[in-house]
Amino acid sequence: MASERALKWGVAAGVTGLMALSAAADLLSLTPEPRRMVLCALLALAPATLLWQCLRRLTPRAPRMENIPAAAHETSLPTDALLSLEARLEHAPIALFRIEHAAGAGAVAPLNASARRLLAPGRAIAPQDLHQLLAAQPVGQRQLVSFDTERGAERALVAVSALTLQGASQRLAALMPVESELEAEALNAWRELVQVLTHEIMNSLTPVASLSRTACGLLDEAHGNLPPDIEADLDTALDAIARRAASLVDFVGSYRSLSTVAQAQPQRVLLEELFERLSALLEPQWQGKLAFSVEPASLEVMIDPGQLEQALINLLKNASEAATQAQVRARLSRGGRLRIDVSDNGPGVPEALAAHIFTPFFSTKKQGRGIGLAMVRHLVHANGGTVRYARSVGAGARFILTF
Repeated sequence: MASERALKWGVAAGVTGLMALSAAADLLSLTPEPRRMVLCALLALAPATLLWQCLRRLTPRAPRMENIPAAAHETSLPTDALLSLEARLEHAPIALFRIEHAAGAGAVAPLNASARRLLAPGRAIAPQDLHQLLAAQPVGQRQLVSFDTERGAERALVAVSALTLQGASQRLAALMPVESELEAEALNAWRELVQVLTHEIMNSLTPVASLSRTACGLLDEAHGNLPPDIEADLDTALDAIARRAASLVDFVGSYRSLSTVAQAQPQRVLLEELFERLSALLEPQWQGKLAFSVEPASLEVMIDPGQLEQALINLLKNASEAATQAQVRARLSRGGRLRIDVSDNGPGVPEALAAHIFTPFFSTKKQGRGIGLAMVRHLVHANGGTVRYARSVGAGARFILTF
């Protein structure tokens, strides 16, 4: 390919040749002869061709689109890569939402299956409230938020990013429910705390109980050697110490069970048979006011039957103290998960206390120890499930176990 300088010299030569032929044509026009005019025209073809070729090479041309590779003039991904990306986003475990406008209120729309499941019946009670909550989150920050579901309040981690697509400002919200993970961490923390407290308290109570019993024995041996009033006072005091120490040992021992939940031994269980055993066990207490149902009757689950029975017994024991009727219903929920509803016709749990009922040591009863519901949560989580207190449609309390 000729250099740019050579092309410019070619242009100059072509122009000079055409100018010379033009001057010659003017002189010949005084005595025109056809053959001379034709000769001048033929001679002009050479410099004209040279000039055209040089100018064509010097002038930049717009590239023809058909000669440019697709990757050079297309900003979109290849079809197969785009479909692969869409499939990954569709099945991502994080719920993705699109929010119109760069800030403030804007229409919110789900972008993948996780987001649609979160808004489907059975999850968020008020999807519009969840939309407003997402639109109110600041861009570029992570926040822990809480929203109401049919299973109770659920916490989630949300992050919002700003972006511009096709000239339109938008926000992308990523919502990851973390209720199960937070509950698992809270259970582990409570388990470790209870284990330490019970160990230390038992180490102090055991010698107190032992020494009080020994002192009672020594007082019996010294019977008659002490003034009657002093002997009576000592006997009363030592007996109170011994009784109280024994009661505290029993009290602390009951909490120790929270930190020593046996590892679950799952096996295939027919729920109808498990409910029949529970009905036979609890029928004398409820006198026909306790109903069990399974839909379908052949419903099975891989679970530790003893631990599930104990969790349901604890729930029904709590219900029997405040209600006259109760119902246990098992069915498959969305996604093929087992859902067990335990409901009663009692007064229910006050709204202000609902968030604390599963906390160890928390109880609204005068003689309560705060173990029953805490143990339910331990047993359910040990089998890979969750337990929630849900708002009942009518009166009474309603607990939902999901596996």
